[in-house]
Amino acid sequence: MSFPPTTTPHAPARQPDTWPALLVTGGCGFIGSRFVERWRAAHPAQPVVVLDSLTYAGRPENLAGLWGPALHLEVASITDADAVRRVCDQYGVGGIVNFAAQTHVDQSILGSLEFTHTNVLGTHTLLEVARERGIHLHQVSTDEVYGDVPAPHHSLETDPLTPRSPYAASKAAADHLVLAYHQTHGSSVTVTRAANNVGPRQHLEKALALFATNALLGLPLPLYGDGLQQRDYMHVDDHCAAIELVLRGGASGGVFNVGTGLELSNRRMAQLVTQALGLPDAPVRHVSDRPGHDRRYSLNTDRVQALGWAPDFTPEQAVLSAARWYAANRAWWEPIRRSEAFAAYYERQYAARLGAS
Repeated sequence: MSFPPTTTPHAPARQPDTWPALLVTGGCGFIGSRFVERWRAAHPAQPVVVLDSLTYAGRPENLAGLWGPALHLEVASITDADAVRRVCDQYGVGGIVNFAAQTHVDQSILGSLEFTHTNVLGTHTLLEVARERGIHLHQVSTDEVYGDVPAPHHSLETDPLTPRSPYAASKAAADHLVLAYHQTHGSSVTVTRAANNVGPRQHLEKALALFATNALLGLPLPLYGDGLQQRDYMHVDDHCAAIELVLRGGASGGVFNVGTGLELSNRRMAQLVTQALGLPDAPVRHVSDRPGHDRRYSLNTDRVQALGWAPDFTPEQAVLSAARWYAANRAWWEPIRRSEAFAAYYERQYAARLGAS
């Protein structure tokens, strides 16, 4: 295990549980809401402020039962500097965990300007406010910033960033800004780059959630290309646990890859979904691939393991657990499937592909 000389894995322990308040941006989304849920359980007396613009993927009901005197919702965009400053000052924010982002590759191919606006300008806005007020910023990033990774290499935190989709490019740009603020201004920052997350409350545009709900509705599962793209499917709880560790002990300026180190093909993921649902005959339909589809992601996770992290789920276990959640929680996802917005997206993204398959 080796680390570049200017970025060590360990640092004197940060004490986020003593901050007057924690700001979680994008906290009504998939990963953000799970992080808030876990953090509130561990720190019930510490105020947490969720700042979320409540786009199609941000749902306050993801935190149902938790809203109260120690959990506050502020509806605003991370690109709104005045709103971010007001929230930080009003609650005495000591740290920010930035989940807020446009995240779906297919959506970024259909229209990418929103991705630049939120993911780049929004992160830059948070960095400015954090710099002004001496607040620690944790940036939640993705393994997609490394681009396509030929086997047998596992991406290191020091590897060049070579994104190949507008989404990945916007996240790579945000990472560069975060690390530049550390170098130029001495800002206190940390970054995690995570593998594909799966678990409860993931929006239905993402592959596993789409496959599970399609199978439950008796619809075909649209699998891009030959389905042999390799991914590390990680349970969302494992990702959140890693962020918690990095918040406490990760060196400022440090980047930490988070994944299981194991890979599944997308075809195998689809098979596991139908197995978990007891629907092994659900039709998998190979459809035309997305443009610039990365063939493989794989992460070296020595750094985060050096902080004491290890995943509780293998990719197979994470996929099975997530698929079963959709079977048990139709009341959560059926309104999304019935919505005009999702119907329009599904028609635009899959109708022609499925018709041609």
